[in-house]
Amino acid sequence: MKLLEGKNALITGASKGIGKGIAQEMARHGANIAFTYRSSAESAQALESELQTLGVKAQGYQSDAADFEAAQELVGAVLKEFGNIDVLVNNAGITKDNLLMRMSEADFEQVLDVNLKSIFNLTKAIQRSMLKARKGSIINISSVVGIKGNPGQANYAASKAGIIGFSKSVALELGSRNIRCNVVAPGFIETEMTEKLDEKTVQSWRDAIPLKRGGTPEDVAQACLFLGSDLSAYITGQVLQVDGGMLT
Repeated sequence: MKLLEGKNALITGASKGIGKGIAQEMARHGANIAFTYRSSAESAQALESELQTLGVKAQGYQSDAADFEAAQELVGAVLKEFGNIDVLVNNAGITKDNLLMRMSEADFEQVLDVNLKSIFNLTKAIQRSMLKARKGSIINISSVVGIKGNPGQANYAASKAGIIGFSKSVALELGSRNIRCNVVAPGFIETEMTEKLDEKTVQSWRDAIPLKRGGTPEDVAQACLFLGSDLSAYITGQVLQVDGGMLT
């Protein structure tokens, strides 16, 4: 059974890592995929071709989610090409880690712009079409760091905690129009980025997790699939931790 058959999804920051995993999983379940990338044009082209082989429509758009006008233009272009957007996944994000005493104002502002303001930008741009359709699912990717904090990540933690407050407010505002807004908060997910880390360090992180392994992009993608599908039709304003029990 394809859970998203005939639906259209827009996913930000999907040329690699978690975003790519979400795009692949949703396409496997029948969704047409519009996705954004910032600079990885080659990866974006490869993903576009891969998704099309699954028999769905797929198109990548180079766009900066942190730019308000660019987000408006992006949503306009996607609506023109796809007709409507049933599922929005706000996944674009960056880190600029440092202890607070060494953190620059620029690094604080950039992380909040990309991780948090981008969600305002895209949600504001898309809400009119969802209100008109009287349906929609908005899924915002936060992090367990937004729930518990982390040394050296004050900017990242602030942005990811902000996503939770924003999402709960949107769920209350748009619920009467059958538009749902939920949060997925991943824990330690093993992606291309973690492959560059020291294996001993990574193993010590795995050992500290109750399920004794790091998560995969597919683990996060399946949570998003559930929240994007009608299986979660009565779920809104919630934070789903995909962390192997890390915060239990």
